[in-house]
Amino acid sequence: MPITDLLERNARLYGNDVCLVEINPDLPEPRRVTWKEYELIEPKRAPYYRREITWGIFDEKANRFANLLLERGVKKGDKVAILLMNCLEWLPIYFGILKTGALAVPLNFRYSADEIQYCLDLAEVDILVFGPEFIGRVEEVADEIGKHRLLYYVGENCPTFAEDYMTHVANCSSKAPDITITDDDYAAIYFSSGTTGFPKAILHKHQSLSHSAKVEQMHHGQQKNDVFLCIPPLYHTGAKMHWFGSLYSGSKAVLLKGASPASILHAVSEENCTIVWLLVPWAQDLLLALDNGDLKLEDYHLSQWRLMHIGAQPVPPSLIKHWKEYFPHHQYDTNYGLSESIGPGCVHLGVENIHKVGAIGKPGYGWEAIIVDENFNKVPQGTTGELAVRGPGVMTCYYNDPKATAEVMHDDWLLTGDMAVEDEDGFYFLVDRKKDVIISGGENLYPVQIEDFLRTNNEILDVAVIGLPDKRLGEIAAAIIQLKPGSTCTEDDIVMFCKELPRYKRPRRIIFEDVPRNATGKIEKPKLRERYGSLNLVEQQNKG
Repeated sequence: MPITDLLERNARLYGNDVCLVEINPDLPEPRRVTWKEYELIEPKRAPYYRREITWGIFDEKANRFANLLLERGVKKGDKVAILLMNCLEWLPIYFGILKTGALAVPLNFRYSADEIQYCLDLAEVDILVFGPEFIGRVEEVADEIGKHRLLYYVGENCPTFAEDYMTHVANCSSKAPDITITDDDYAAIYFSSGTTGFPKAILHKHQSLSHSAKVEQMHHGQQKNDVFLCIPPLYHTGAKMHWFGSLYSGSKAVLLKGASPASILHAVSEENCTIVWLLVPWAQDLLLALDNGDLKLEDYHLSQWRLMHIGAQPVPPSLIKHWKEYFPHHQYDTNYGLSESIGPGCVHLGVENIHKVGAIGKPGYGWEAIIVDENFNKVPQGTTGELAVRGPGVMTCYYNDPKATAEVMHDDWLLTGDMAVEDEDGFYFLVDRKKDVIISGGENLYPVQIEDFLRTNNEILDVAVIGLPDKRLGEIAAAIIQLKPGSTCTEDDIVMFCKELPRYKRPRRIIFEDVPRNATGKIEKPKLRERYGSLNLVEQQNKG
């Protein structure tokens, strides 16, 4: 079943039920409107603390955008990119694209102007839909990317180089377009990167998206009365595929624009949320606020909250133990996945296996997993090797990149690039990443990108960037810098220099030391990890 069929089913069965709520905790709470009320005040488009939409309106909005795209000549196989912060418009736009038979191409909201252009070119995107947070970045490359693409703007005060989404879509039919879509049709392109940091375009069919919805519902048992609190960005396969569980069950979800401990508990309390997906830093911040007395559980209505699950990075067992001290009735799960395996769930712990916290779990619903050596031979239980997965959610390929595809696909098995070991009970534990990607607060940092930037500093002779363990973020980027002889460059100088980088890419530790290289000229990062791997945690413990 194509993923669009689930939306149309929900519109038929639950048309008047609220399906999505957007909450902006930075705005005054009394400002609450439905989508229809919001539209009546156009073109003012004032921001509101809370907006909501029903399944029926959701489907109508998707149909209107689909019909707009069709009027502009979009056809099956074309690509439409989405560059938006989480908002009530995000998912109707996504499904409007899919209803035309075109491919949705979500973009990371942290991309620089050059990265936006690179990804649009790589995926051969025909239309870009973007929001107010990205006007500056899109304007930088508008002359180039606008030569062969339409640019639609979602928000107030449309810039001159784009067309106004709200104005155009309001005049389009709300009836579903007559487009036949099958499981075998291409649906979406998501972006990932290897150790070099250059994005790869990951091609998925409708079968992948539909399977991920079933996986999420099977793993976490969403029912019609569940309410899912979604905090991570919707461009991320993790956030969207977890929301697919709400789509599958016809239940409500809340898009929270902000992740402070108070705003999380307030949203859970006010919206009667039953399921919350957190990243490790958010869970740790919430626990710290409770420990310090900044928040008190008795101030919130939380008895309905039944499940907290975490993904996107390793989870410290001590965190879950601490969590259960405050929330002893909570179910807990952790989810492992890749954008190449349509996000979370190809391996998951399972709510019944909290005694195995520390493991990523067992193969998920409809999935298989094995651990193999460099020749793709299955290794004995207890032996470290590379994790490979197989199932209906594996990508079709890296778009227009057969070489990269061949490197990770072995028949219908996907090599994850993660080293793992299976214990005697069949649970998988990650040992190390084969790739050098640093996962910090659930976001991927690519050392080569940071190294290349630092090498533009005339005071630096050589540099290596590695991940150091961090209690809150999982990992942080550390730059080992070898200065040129006679240089007087200081740590403060490097910190100032790195302000040209996006904040999330800036190294959080600067270490002045010689960079070791082997006989072939490669940086010996294993030596650096061994030398400095415990440094950050030890210092945090000393500070504690």
